[in-house]
Amino acid sequence: MKNIKIYLVAVLIGLVTVSCEVEDGQNLNGPTTDSVSSDLSRGELDVAMAGALSDMRVFLGTQVDAQAVAGREYWRFQSSDPRWTGDLLTGILDNNTFYTTNPYASRYATIKDINLLLEGLENTTADFSAEEIAASKGFANTLKAHELLMVLNQQYQNGIRIDVSDPDNLGEFVDYNTALTEVFNLLSSAASDLSNGGGSFPFMVPSGFASVATPSSFLTFNRALAARVEVYRGNYASANSLLQNSFMDLAGDLYNGVYYSFSLTGADLPNPLFFSLNASGANARIVHPSFIEDAEANDARLSKAVERMIDDGNGNMVPNPLTQSNLTGFYDVFIYESNIDPVAIIRNEELILLYAEANHISSPSTAVSAINVIRNAAGIGPYTGGTSPAELVNEILTQRRYSLFAEGGHRWIDLRRFNRLNELPLDRSGDGTFEQFPTPLTENQ
Repeated sequence: MKNIKIYLVAVLIGLVTVSCEVEDGQNLNGPTTDSVSSDLSRGELDVAMAGALSDMRVFLGTQVDAQAVAGREYWRFQSSDPRWTGDLLTGILDNNTFYTTNPYASRYATIKDINLLLEGLENTTADFSAEEIAASKGFANTLKAHELLMVLNQQYQNGIRIDVSDPDNLGEFVDYNTALTEVFNLLSSAASDLSNGGGSFPFMVPSGFASVATPSSFLTFNRALAARVEVYRGNYASANSLLQNSFMDLAGDLYNGVYYSFSLTGADLPNPLFFSLNASGANARIVHPSFIEDAEANDARLSKAVERMIDDGNGNMVPNPLTQSNLTGFYDVFIYESNIDPVAIIRNEELILLYAEANHISSPSTAVSAINVIRNAAGIGPYTGGTSPAELVNEILTQRRYSLFAEGGHRWIDLRRFNRLNELPLDRSGDGTFEQFPTPLTENQ
């Protein structure tokens, strides 16, 4: 039996039979997999959707860390596991270890949650209205598309399975371009359902989704994800149209968006991307020196990198660099202030930069205007460089590097999209880059 089947069933059984809580304290005891898929009740819908939203966060930290290390955004120090500074910096990867198998299995476990929920909506005899069914399907399939894209971002040309609805008869792997098309089509289908979803969802929406808590507002999140996919595909005209129907706001708060939320309530999860300042080598995220060296003067986004300082015993604060595996860094990653801070799924700052990219060929002046929204917010003044497509891509990639630093491993994905992974710095003899994570070992057995 393939690895994915084993993980999906095991994680789902754990979800519906083990007592745990999500952000708002909702207990997930109750429904079984059979009751969810065979005849979904109103109470089971609320619990099943909460379970899917909760599972989206499992091993999120591992995936973000692995992609960020691959893109030399930061080094991940963990004295108990040298693979963070070994495998992921040399490019010699293991197809049967945590950075490969855990994110892969967790994303597909969430997809399995959603598939069961969708099956239950098809079979339900509860008193859901047609609008409530449509709203629920649109919400669930948007999440499913996001999770498939997360798998694809790591697997790239390995391809992924799209159809995993039957664990005993899994669909074949499809290639990268086909998978992107399938993800886009799933988002389009979800958008249609959301358009027919009425005024509210028949389940609780977590605080990280507060800005998109109705079917009509959630549709703007769906369109934002679709725009991300279209930019990845180079379908810039389509991306432009989608962004106009997203929550993008050129004059709005750059941090407005949709977020994973965390808490310390019950058995809920804390933010896995938070470490306190001056963390030890047991667990630390150390800013790659090039992030500091390559920055423009006075860039406010450098506040995401905080210099490690320590009292020398005489009341003087002095640098406190951290060294591990022949790597020495002077700055901690610090974009979250606590272990319950939310983590962005997608936010306005990314959408504005997607808009710049979508226009960089057809309307360079529009692209520059969007770039300047970001540059001015960062305090570095308007863009004064050239406006050829190549020059604008350079600028957009730079702004994405600093705006989305340490949020989702975006730099590795971006440089790969433009065949520029060879621009990443190599810190030690024997280090190298890679363009995808291996397919988990048991998928090939």
